Amino acid sequence: MKKSDALYLSAREASAELAISPATLYAYVSRGLIRSEPSPDSRSHRYRAEDVRGLKDRRAPSPEPRGLRNFDADLPVMDSAIATITEQGPIYRGVNCVELAEKDTLEHTATLLWDVTGVDPFAPDNCPHVSAEMRAIAEAARRAAPIDRTIAVFALAASADPRAFTRAPDGRAMVGGRMLRLLVATMLNAEPSADPLHQQVARIWTPDNKHAPDLIRRALVLLADHELNASTFTTRCAASTGLNLYDAIIAGLAALKGPKHGGAGVLASRLVRTLVDNDVGPVIRERVALGERFAGFGHGVYKKGDPRAMSLLDALTRAGAPRKFTREVPERIAEATGEFVNIDYALAVLVHALRMPPGSELALFAMARSVGWIAHASEQLQHGKLIRPRARYVGPAPGRGGTTNSL
Repeated sequence: MKKSDALYLSAREASAELAISPATLYAYVSRGLIRSEPSPDSRSHRYRAEDVRGLKDRRAPSPEPRGLRNFDADLPVMDSAIATITEQGPIYRGVNCVELAEKDTLEHTATLLWDVTGVDPFAPDNCPHVSAEMRAIAEAARRAAPIDRTIAVFALAASADPRAFTRAPDGRAMVGGRMLRLLVATMLNAEPSADPLHQQVARIWTPDNKHAPDLIRRALVLLADHELNASTFTTRCAASTGLNLYDAIIAGLAALKGPKHGGAGVLASRLVRTLVDNDVGPVIRERVALGERFAGFGHGVYKKGDPRAMSLLDALTRAGAPRKFTREVPERIAEATGEFVNIDYALAVLVHALRMPPGSELALFAMARSVGWIAHASEQLQHGKLIRPRARYVGPAPGRGGTTNSL
């Protein structure tokens, strides 16, 4: 089976999955509930697996309302041409990001996700303008966490960019290039530069490791987008109100800080530090006995392991990182808990192996994911519609009259 086949089902497979006849399947397609397209051989049609399984889940009886579930990764909530998730890893506009990370840069990944062909967002002269106010804020926040400093600087950045409110797709891509360079420079406490972004990070945070530029490049590509995660959906909601791209990305940065999202990498780094001078087995046994979870393990989408994490850990092994962290810890935790490694743990191992500054896990995540945020914000602005979901009301029934019982 080709990797792309995981996205699709044949008519027979789709009908079997839903326990329906082919005629009913075609009816679902005609009603727009399942997307269909010709197979590569043009002799048959294939059907989107996520649509089939989402429909199957909606039709199945459930002990609790969908709206109350903590996580329901199989239910698509909007159409997007940017990315999707498969067991082989995220797909960026038809390209598997794990394969892309073998050689490509974050800049090239950005042009792919932004669907840019007519302009070059990373031309040498497309650097951001940093106003005196922005410099003052950056200097005042020099000792702050990189993500907090960036939020503060970005709050003034749109007013310093005369083309921040452009509606042209190519114009938004050029804004995106300036934004990405500004974001990376601000997080590094450096001047904006047209140098490759992964080289800028390596030069400032880990200048003495010859493997650092390539490892950082790989990590940035792997993290560039992950469909509608919490920070991306937050960014889309903000953009749907008509905000400029700078302000929409502030929303994403704030959402990313949460310990259940980008902050999980920081928690995974604590695990790595705990294991530096301790044997793996006793630490894992003690935590399992106490019922503690392991940050960086388990994933709502990747039930058998995160391909992004495996790609990065493999590269770290080849670069000479301790096998204790790239191999032994993931294997022992999976054996003890049934939970497999995810990208947060791999990112923590990267930071440890390269001796990067504390907290750089979250900063690297933000640098990379800002590419996806820009793609999603631009797509949302192009749609021009406000995201306004409804809540499933589970409160008291109407008609109580607003009175309270007295005894």
